[in-house]
Amino acid sequence: MAIFSIDGEGEQSEDDRRRSERADLVVRIEYSTVDDLFSEFTRDINEGGVFIETENPQPIGATIDLQFQLPGSSDPVKAVGTVVRRNDGGAPGQLGMGVEFESLSSETRARINEIIRSMRSTA
Repeated sequence: MAIFSIDGEGEQSEDDRRRSERADLVVRIEYSTVDDLFSEFTRDINEGGVFIETENPQPIGATIDLQFQLPGSSDPVKAVGTVVRRNDGGAPGQLGMGVEFESLSSETRARINEIIRSMRSTA
């Protein structure tokens, strides 16, 4: 099992983000940029970020506001993220963008980990 680590300043290394366990969990996610509001789906989530399926990924480095609902929770998760990866269709895989969470409470990170663990144990 991969362990997600945070250094003393609350930052994660690229290697740590890549090793974080992911859940194949379909969640509707709303996100906004300075100019627009979007509603898409994510099938890939971990405590470090999400991959949003979209035909119009934002540029790398773009800051977006996110809102989504975790299974079993009545309160939506609100976070800020930065686009760190894009798949415009030239590379294998789905169209979309990888978004790293910039602000996410420790309680929400723990809830995401709990969901991932429970999905792994039932798979």
